[in-house]
Amino acid sequence: MPDAGRRAVDPRNAPLSRGHVALSLGGRRVELRLLRDRAHYDVLVQRVLASARVSVWIATANVKELRVEAPVGSRARARGRYVSLLDVLRGLAQSGVELRLLHAGVPSRAFREELARHEELFAGGLAMRRCPRVHLKMIAVDGAALYLGSANLTGAGLGAKGEGRRNFEAGILTDDDVLLDEMQEAFDRIWSGRECKGCRVRDVCPAPLDGSGGFATPSAKAPAKKAAGKGRSRLPRGPRSSKGGA
Repeated sequence: MPDAGRRAVDPRNAPLSRGHVALSLGGRRVELRLLRDRAHYDVLVQRVLASARVSVWIATANVKELRVEAPVGSRARARGRYVSLLDVLRGLAQSGVELRLLHAGVPSRAFREELARHEELFAGGLAMRRCPRVHLKMIAVDGAALYLGSANLTGAGLGAKGEGRRNFEAGILTDDDVLLDEMQEAFDRIWSGRECKGCRVRDVCPAPLDGSGGFATPSAKAPAKKAAGKGRSRLPRGPRSSKGGA
């Protein structure tokens, strides 16, 4: 399915047996992994997102503070502690990972307070832009793994809460080039303000993105574009790792 050198559906070596589906879409083979409930945390948060090397683009309607297990190899992990997801994102930012968060609602007070404690993120390590029309839930990692589903960026949505407290959520994880291209292009059209011109709710928008960003909105780099190759989409992609598959 993927080109030589590209990673499998889950570039972080998550097992693909349970919920793994291969189907034909538009004459090409597409591999999908179904994520339900707790799997959002185990696979998407702990393996895919936490291991990003180049970029993380997140689209969500709601944003709330959530606690996750500390990164593997950290002192906090050895002590069994939980940390804010913003701690994980700070570590990624310090490693040079581009972080974009596109959201609809005002983030929760707890999230804003936690963000203020992370100076690197507040000063621009985490680029945030707000569009009230955003209702898609999407996470693209390294231009190679794509999540689409129902889960917001909240503890209940991403399975971080305990049994009987987390939401019932479902989504898919894939590395399909065409889906990645289409969804990252859709994300970037909103992010860059290209959708603002024809917006019919612009008069109630707190900050149209073709003029300025929303809550905590440092400017972000233009998305990297891959060279067009034979049989490949010419749409812009998110930045991706140049390293081989894992």
